[in-house]
Amino acid sequence: MSLPPEKASELKQLIHQQLSKMDVHGRIREILAETIREELAPDQQQLSTEDLIKALKRRGIIDDVMKELNFVSDNVDQEPPSSPKQPVCFTDRQSTLLKKNFHDGFLLEVHRENLGDGTRMADSTAMLSISDPVHMVLIKTDIFGETTLVASYFLEWRSVLGSENGVTSLTVELMGVGTESKVSVGILNVKLEMYPPLNQTLSQEVVNTQLALERQKTAEKERLFLVYAKQWWREYLQIRPSHSSRLVKIFAQDENGINRPVCSYVKPLRAGRLLDTPRQAARFVNVLGYERAPVIGGGGRQEQWCTLLAFLCRNKGDCEDHATLLCSLLLGFGLEAFVCVGTKAKGVPHAWVMTCGTDGAITFWESLTGHRYIHKPASPDEPPAAEQPKPLYPYRTIGCVFNHQMFLGNCQPSDSVEICVFDLNDESKWKPMSEEAIKSVCAPGATVSLPPFPPLCASTMDASVTSNEIEMQLRLLVSEHRKDLGLTTVWEDQLSYLLSPALASYEFERTTSISAGNEEFQDAIRRAVPDGHTFKGFPIHFVYRNARRAFATCLRSPFCEEIICCRGDQVRLAVRVRVFTYPESACAVWIMFACKYRSVL
Repeated sequence: MSLPPEKASELKQLIHQQLSKMDVHGRIREILAETIREELAPDQQQLSTEDLIKALKRRGIIDDVMKELNFVSDNVDQEPPSSPKQPVCFTDRQSTLLKKNFHDGFLLEVHRENLGDGTRMADSTAMLSISDPVHMVLIKTDIFGETTLVASYFLEWRSVLGSENGVTSLTVELMGVGTESKVSVGILNVKLEMYPPLNQTLSQEVVNTQLALERQKTAEKERLFLVYAKQWWREYLQIRPSHSSRLVKIFAQDENGINRPVCSYVKPLRAGRLLDTPRQAARFVNVLGYERAPVIGGGGRQEQWCTLLAFLCRNKGDCEDHATLLCSLLLGFGLEAFVCVGTKAKGVPHAWVMTCGTDGAITFWESLTGHRYIHKPASPDEPPAAEQPKPLYPYRTIGCVFNHQMFLGNCQPSDSVEICVFDLNDESKWKPMSEEAIKSVCAPGATVSLPPFPPLCASTMDASVTSNEIEMQLRLLVSEHRKDLGLTTVWEDQLSYLLSPALASYEFERTTSISAGNEEFQDAIRRAVPDGHTFKGFPIHFVYRNARRAFATCLRSPFCEEIICCRGDQVRLAVRVRVFTYPESACAVWIMFACKYRSVL
């Protein structure tokens, strides 16, 4: 039986949606990684298709897919329910491989405050004033789940306003990122269609004229800001020549190699109902992966500040990416927050976040760990014998602080954080940039080159299901490991369950800096372990969901290995996994291995 082309296309779409819903691609990647590691001989370099199919069948993936795809031949020729027609364009959160043909459609809402109302759609003239581009980010995911940023592109969509019937097609060349920003990585054919169709389209000449005027205004604003920044820097150096060695970062390159004012990387970001407190926001930023920009060859550290969308899509980034996201979230919570640029120990460049309380209290937030530090400046005028507060934070020097509205350079005699005074209103200590100058290039809608800030997306992960899956995988890994050592394995489900409160308490402490619930956990363990028996537990925390990788890391700990390889009389093992989900599919994975055994010595 053959299907007409349109029916075949619909069928492919249904299958694609079902596979995405079941996360089949992710499961195949995990199985492929395990098969490569476990089943290939050292001298075998390739995995055949038959080997992969056998591995999928053994783990039930193929059966699961066929059960979900319930095809009924009698209904093939029936007309599917009508649905809104979607425009074919490339959305901002799609991952694909460059060597594969990509064909899909997405519905992107064109929105701007104060345009249109509940009963009438904005007309083409009003939409022509919406200068936000469509930000497209291309991510590559390997078989181990590791992501790589491939391309980042800003699509000017308004050409469709001047096209006949509100439909236009264009070809986009995607360029690489970082050191490869001048190298082409692929061609994307894009079809744009307005839905519902416009009642009246504009002439292409009007659209082109508007876009040219916007580019001209943007170029002039950026030129004037550059002139002002150079003058500000000359004045800053005149205060003290040694200022030239301080980390005063006015511009930073994004993933496309474009220099942008650092203030444009920060904007108040409200998380809606996805994050409830500033400390929870700090925890969310902390569980996003940390990775420095790749360096080709020797030399210094490669610097690359990612736009927010590229950072979120990749789910990992450098310290600057974490700091700008955390600062944006804290500003969204109504705090006076700034990104600090300075150094850590051994002069390593670093970025962190600072908040200023209404009472003058200064708090440092380390975006890579979620830790908070209260800054109490030491007085350089005190005699050497006087006891000075010892700083707990890892920061050594600070060159500047900034947010979306302000930029201030540190012009105090010393840039040591320990003795710095953070009275930002004192121009003898902090040289400010003109807020009007910053606003001219960093305010929303100020320039067409300013990347729009995307809203955070809720996690699509089921925490309970994911926790159970990782726990079952760890049980199997432990049993196999002990079998190789000639040991039997007896699991005690009740003991495993009793570990849950401890994991919840650990995550609560990471989020709030408050320890709670340990007393009940300890009491329950005492009741579960009989007299004459010994209990040992080992908790550990990860920000990824690869059970095999986590198990290998745990075995590197002598204490954990002692629990997993426990020998003795009446040995009972337990393992508990608790996954805590955060926006953008970020997660904190807590694992605790435990054992109890009868002491014979």
